[in-house]
Amino acid sequence: MAYQQMGERRFGRMNWLGLATLAEREVLRFLAVWTQTVLAPLVTSALFLLIFTIAIGPRRGEVMGVSFTTFIAPGILMMTVIQNAFANTSSSIVISKVQGNIVDTLMPPLSAFEMVLGYLAGSVARGVIVALAIALGLWAVLGIVPAHPVWAFVFVMLGAIFVGGLGIVAGIFANKFDQMAAITNFVVTPLAFLSGTFYSVEALPPVLRDITNVNPIFYVIDGVRFGVIGVSDASPWLGLAIAVGSSFAIVGAGWAMFARGYRLKS
Repeated sequence: MAYQQMGERRFGRMNWLGLATLAEREVLRFLAVWTQTVLAPLVTSALFLLIFTIAIGPRRGEVMGVSFTTFIAPGILMMTVIQNAFANTSSSIVISKVQGNIVDTLMPPLSAFEMVLGYLAGSVARGVIVALAIALGLWAVLGIVPAHPVWAFVFVMLGAIFVGGLGIVAGIFANKFDQMAAITNFVVTPLAFLSGTFYSVEALPPVLRDITNVNPIFYVIDGVRFGVIGVSDASPWLGLAIAVGSSFAIVGAGWAMFARGYRLKS
């Protein structure tokens, strides 16, 4: 009877110990290889900033009233957060499925909601650590101080939650590493690069501008840009509403997949 009660799906009561254990596992998993999960993204973002500044910066002039280097800095920051937050949840789940030890996560008395929160905790922690490290670098090298730090932090959190949830959905859907690589290369990377990271959407043709305006990641990047340098293409309030709604939708999809055991219990 006790085992049955532990295994029941509970409503209104959280398994805090189990949730904390899963969250701790997800955080320690990327911290154990911090040179790959934290240091490497910092080097990559620095190279992006350096190359674009050297190749385009002197000829590009100002964008929305700021220098080109200053304009792209928040976009590179958020692009790096997006890639790392997605990689954390998606790689954790797909590796467990390929190795056959996903059962170690499914068997404990954790509800679908608790499992989603546990995986998201690692994703958000990794994204925030990367964002803080890049922000310190931007301050030290370019002298950029966030114009609206609360807005910047909120959009970094929402971006990490959204793509972390997307990583959960992708990790559950993919059964092999090549499927995961296809999702990363053909979905996540284009969304990150083509969401106003290196340009203002006002420079796009009308059709591409309309497509960009329905991309949730655009509003996340645009919101971080507003928080860091005080300029944006869209209203930060509109971006906040879309980011919150998109995050709820994708996290809800991940919860439904865990609750049904979709592509997990076969």
